[in-house]
Amino acid sequence: MRAAFRESLRSLTLPAVPLLWLTAFFGLPFLVVVKISLSDPATALPPYTPVLAWDAGLAAWADVLAALDLENYRTLIADPLYLDAGLTSLTVALCATLLLILVGYPIAYAMARAPRAWQPLLVALMVIPFWTSFLIRIYAWIAILKADGLLNQALLGLGLIARPIEILNTPAAVMIGVVYAYLPFMVLPLYAVLERLDRGLVEAARDLGASRLVAFLTVTLPLSRPGLVAGALLCVIPITGEFIIPDLLGGPDTLMLGRVLWSEFFSNRDWPLASAVAVVLLVIVAGPVILFREAEARRLERP
Repeated sequence: MRAAFRESLRSLTLPAVPLLWLTAFFGLPFLVVVKISLSDPATALPPYTPVLAWDAGLAAWADVLAALDLENYRTLIADPLYLDAGLTSLTVALCATLLLILVGYPIAYAMARAPRAWQPLLVALMVIPFWTSFLIRIYAWIAILKADGLLNQALLGLGLIARPIEILNTPAAVMIGVVYAYLPFMVLPLYAVLERLDRGLVEAARDLGASRLVAFLTVTLPLSRPGLVAGALLCVIPITGEFIIPDLLGGPDTLMLGRVLWSEFFSNRDWPLASAVAVVLLVIVAGPVILFREAEARRLERP
């Protein structure tokens, strides 16, 4: 009886710990952001009204709830600036994720097929950039991409161009910085899946007459799908809200939701509108992820 009680207590405690963690550090802060997004801006500290007093009575809470409105969300829909920023963020995130797949998959495949003794070194080389500050690494790309930077000097020295190419402060520079910064997030999940892949399955396909390409497309690629999906989600989610890379490498035309969010919070001090941008950004990012998880769960439940 005591063992059954301990087992029942353990089964209740294990899911309760992450649930409490998510509630304390995600759910409650998100509710605060939602509440601010439904408020009105004000020249005060904090710069919004109404301010919800947690110890207020029911009448005060009723007044606060009555004062909440959707004006900030209507502004986001009506103003082309925010729609353009959202579309730009999604476009950059999806295009960068596609490029990361095209660049990262061959790297992960080569790492997984390398001799066992070399694989720890290759993984370490992929992780080493994390040892340096993210901000410093992006600043380094300014020295590489500027008109008199290392890239243009190398191309001029090789005679491939007649004059420096304008790369910095363009969408191309943003794409280069994003692909560089998030490449490990794509490579490592793919490597983890490909390294455990049974090579005997590929050899069996070859023995049955499949070419290398056909064996890869019919065996390796489908079996690496979990790593591919994990890497894509790890990349597309943070890239959608990226701020530092567009701000340092992109020009004024590269307006993404991360830059809009920072501008509304710290330059315009319009916290309600900035909170509405944050809520919309979370919906844009989390919505497809939730739908994908539900689709995967239904697919796995099929006989």
